[in-house]
This record gives sequence, C-alpha cells and structure tokens, in this order.
Amino acid sequence: MKNMIRCALFVAALWVGETKAQRPLNVNSGHSHNDYHQNIPLLTAYYAGMGSIEADVFLKDGALYVAHDPSEIKAGITLKKLYLEPLAGFYRQNGNRPYADSTGRLQLVVDIKKDYAKVLSQLIKDLEGYQDVFNSSKNSKAIRIVISGDVPVPADFKNYPDYISFDGRPYTTYTEDQLKRVAMISDDIKNYTPWNGKGNPTAPDLAKLSTVIEKAHQQHKPFRFWATQDSPNTWIVLERLGADWINTDQPEKLKEFHLHKDKLSYTNPVAYPVYTPEYKVDGLQKPVKNVILLIGDGMGLAQIHAGYIANHGQLNMSNIHNIGFSQTAAADAGNTDSAAGGSAMAIGEKTNNRYIGVGADQKKRTNLVDTLANYGIKSGIISVGDITDATPAVFYAHQVDRSMSSEIAADLLSSKVEILLGSNQKSFLKNKDAALMNKLADQGFKLNTSAAGFYKESKGRQLVLLPDTATRPVKDGRGALLKEALVHSLKMLSGNKEGFFVMAEGAQIDYGGHANDLPYVVTELHDFDKTVEAALRFADQNGETLVVITADHETGGLTLLDASAEKGMISGHFSTNDHTNIMVPVFAYGPGSAEFRGTYANNEIFHKILKVIGLKNKKKK
Repeated sequence: MKNMIRCALFVAALWVGETKAQRPLNVNSGHSHNDYHQNIPLLTAYYAGMGSIEADVFLKDGALYVAHDPSEIKAGITLKKLYLEPLAGFYRQNGNRPYADSTGRLQLVVDIKKDYAKVLSQLIKDLEGYQDVFNSSKNSKAIRIVISGDVPVPADFKNYPDYISFDGRPYTTYTEDQLKRVAMISDDIKNYTPWNGKGNPTAPDLAKLSTVIEKAHQQHKPFRFWATQDSPNTWIVLERLGADWINTDQPEKLKEFHLHKDKLSYTNPVAYPVYTPEYKVDGLQKPVKNVILLIGDGMGLAQIHAGYIANHGQLNMSNIHNIGFSQTAAADAGNTDSAAGGSAMAIGEKTNNRYIGVGADQKKRTNLVDTLANYGIKSGIISVGDITDATPAVFYAHQVDRSMSSEIAADLLSSKVEILLGSNQKSFLKNKDAALMNKLADQGFKLNTSAAGFYKESKGRQLVLLPDTATRPVKDGRGALLKEALVHSLKMLSGNKEGFFVMAEGAQIDYGGHANDLPYVVTELHDFDKTVEAALRFADQNGETLVVITADHETGGLTLLDASAEKGMISGHFSTNDHTNIMVPVFAYGPGSAEFRGTYANNEIFHKILKVIGLKNKKKK
C-alpha cells in the first residue's frame, strides 16, 4: 500500500509539469539511432544537429563495415569513409569543434555487433590519423567515441586508450575508476514498460522509469532509453521523466520539434475569472431583439480546449449549454478560406473561396447587415484586425476577390452598417477614390482614428480606423480592445427601438494558427473569451439578446499533446499552416439558442439568426 501511495504521489508530481531532467533538452539532445539506415547517413543527423550518432559495425577483411547484419555489408561502406573522414572534415572546418555553434557537442556511438577485441583494435588504428578530432580526454570539444553493443567487461576498460568511452548499463556495478570511462547509461525501455508511446505509462511503470534514470543521474551520467516509440508525445514524456538523450530515427522531425518548442507550448500561471451566466431565458422560445455574433477566426475545438486548459480548466464560452457544429466547406473546395466561410454566414449561401459577399455566380447577395436594416435593426462590425480583411468585409462589401482592399473599403458607401471598427487606415484614407472619405461623411459616418475617440461617441454612424499598432497581437500589448469596443458598441446600439446586430471578430486566433504559434493562439483566444464574457453579461441584463459564438474555419490542424490545467500549461503540434476542413463549434446563449444545436452547414447560421429574430412578423421600414 505504501508503494502504491508513493507511486501515486510521483505521478501527481510528474504530470503537473515537474521534471527530474538535469537540463532542458534541445536539438543537440537527439541520438540518431541506426544512423546508417538514413537515406543520407551522417549528413541527415549532422545537419539536424544531433548530439549523438550511432553506427553498427562488423570487422571484415581488415576494415570496419557499417551494417546491422553481415548480409548488409557493402563494398566501400566503412566506418572510416562514412563517418570518421567526414566528421574530421566538419570538425576542422568549424575551428576544431563538432558544430559551428560552440555549444554543440557530438558523440559517435560505435555499436559493435561481435568480436569487440578485434573491432576495437581496428578502430584504434582507424583513429590514429584523427587524434585531435576524437580525443575527448584531451579536448572537451572533441567528438567523443563511445563503444556500445559487444563491449569489454568493465575491469578491462583500462586496457584501452582513454579517448575510448563506453555505453554503460544500469544493472552493471562499476568502480569509481570504471565509471569514469562510462559516457552514458542506456537500456531497453521494454525492460520497464510495455508502453507504446501513446498517452503515458502506468503509474507503476512511471516509477520504474524514473528510478532507473535517477540512478544514472546519481552516478552523474546521462541516460538513454532505446526501443522507444518515435513521436512527439514520447519525446515529451521522456523529457519529463528526465531522460538526457532522445532516441530517434527521425532527426529532422526531432529538430523541428525542438526548434519550435517555444511556439508549441504555453503556460498561463494565473487564471482570469470567468462569468457564470444566469440562464434565465436561455433556450426559451421567446422573441429575440438583438443578436451578438462573435467569430473566433480560425478557432476550432483544439484551440478552444487549449485556451480552457491554459486558463486552468475554465472559459466563459465553456459555460454555455447550447452547442452545435458548423460544417465549413466552401462551394468550390473542401477547405474554406475566411472569405467563403464568412460569406456563408453573412449572405446565407455557400460561395467560392476568395469571394466577398457574392454568390458562386459572382453576383451580389444581400448580406445580414443590409437585410436587418430593412427592418430598422442597426448593425456594428468590429475586428481586431484589418477591417477590409475577409471576415469583417463580407458583412458590408461585395467583391470577387478578398485582395481588393480598396474596392472593399469603397463598398462601405452602399452598406447600411452603423459602426465599423478595425485597422488598415490606408485602404480608406488613401483609397483609389480620393473622395471616398468625403462621400462617407456625406453618408453620416464620423471618422475616429483611435479607440479612445470612439468611446466618447454616443450616437450616429461611426467609422473607426485604427492604426495598425492598435491591433498588434495581445502578446505584444494590444490590451482589451475587442471587449471594450464591443461594450461601447452595445451601449450605442442598444437604444435602437428595433434592436441591433453586432459581429465582433477575434481575428488573430487565425494569425497564430497560420504562424503555428500556440502562445499566439491561446493569448488571442483568451482575449476573445473575455469578449464572450461581456456579451453574456449584456445578454443577461437585457433579456432579449441572443449570443452566438463560432468560427469561420479551423486553422493549423492543431493537435494537443500535453496539458496541465493545474499549472495552466499546454503543448501541441500543428499539421499545417493552412485552414482545415474540420467542423467548428457553435455556442449559443439566450432566447432562441436551442435553434443552434445539431450539425449543419455554415450558411445555415444566417437563416437561423433571421428565424429567431422573427423577420416574418416584422414590418419593413
């Protein structure tokens, strides 16, 4: 029982993010297992920055051949030609060190398959011309030679030159002098667990794995498991256990994993509080006067869950009961872009990628903003990105290509939107139509070029063109612009007798997905979720407001690999820098929210909004 308790305590400590590793692992912590089986032996691992490269050898006709089995031996494929000579060239080219980066280390692990005495004798001869390169006993920057496989008994280590080191075993007892010749301790992971690299080992197996690593560390030796699964999840678990070398047959993938580690993990030490809705009118079939549509651009389930974990197991949107799923495919492709995805919600039908507020036939469609305006319902469009970019543009513009920023800006002249807020001043202030701003003023728009200026307004049509610096990422100091702009827009529009529609976009969740940057994604999602809180609070106070939260598509193919809600820590992996076809969630709160349950095409959101507002029972103005 005591052992079980100790084991449980160990697992609890391990999986909240503690690690017994002697140092953080990096690219140079990789061990290229059976390196000679790579399509390009040595060079693949070397250019990936591996700190350990392994070659199996056999002695034949006075030469050391690199092969896993005698049947694989081929003429000219020797240790000297394939590894020693090229490594010596790199070493000298780099100013007498293994890598150009002075912190890079390198060991060549020579795995002897049989006849260690004869093999070692030949190896010593092969190394005679490269004493400066491989003599780590005299030069700490030299490439270390480590013997593995069929090795001498520890008592015979002293019979070999001191530049020869050995791969030790945890079950072997070494004297103090013998231990000095041991470069690392290694063992087959299957001796401790049947774990297949998925999830994590059982609690008893975790304890075994940790114990054998800790024993090596107590001897001041690095530890390596062989026969491990070769996957990011395995690498994460081994690092958290404290392993010093990571076995891999995929040096380049391990390199990518480590190089982008700072972009693939995020820890939020302090959670922000979330709002618990009142649910008084949630789901009731009663008249809806106002609709707040919040679009988290690029926000899929993985992004939401990453934000949930990073906020210590809570989000405002996770307190919403009515949830559905939106299918995001475009009319002309399985994967949508923001133009087609946003247009589907804005005009009520699927269209082609890059199209802004037009059907697949390139003809203009009446969008949600203008449809509602016919009934006296006023609208606001808010984004923390470029206001002429696809998602906000589809609610006021009609163009055949999302790149037509100048034309999109000019389309505001024919839109009935009341408030438009976002960045990209240039497309308006330096538009192809030099008279655009005067024309917009004639349409009743008042220009503000700062959020602070907008917050002083209380009535009238508003065009808020922010400098690009105002919509910089949250992680770079943007602040609560989205939430504050929504709150003020609601204040301005809520006085309208016929009601309002507001679309607010968390634009940069998508930016983070395209950049494969998890901290970027999560910080933007948290900013978006705080905006959700403001919408929910308003809905509770108002009683006639429906809040709909969704995305135009998922971006990045995000997969979550490791998490601790207790510490607010999340790590993940992206499969693409593009959008994916995966369904996105639809959260709905307030009267009529039950209408948004189920699975449906994204263009149905348009029709559902019109249905809950009950336009059939309203008179056109």
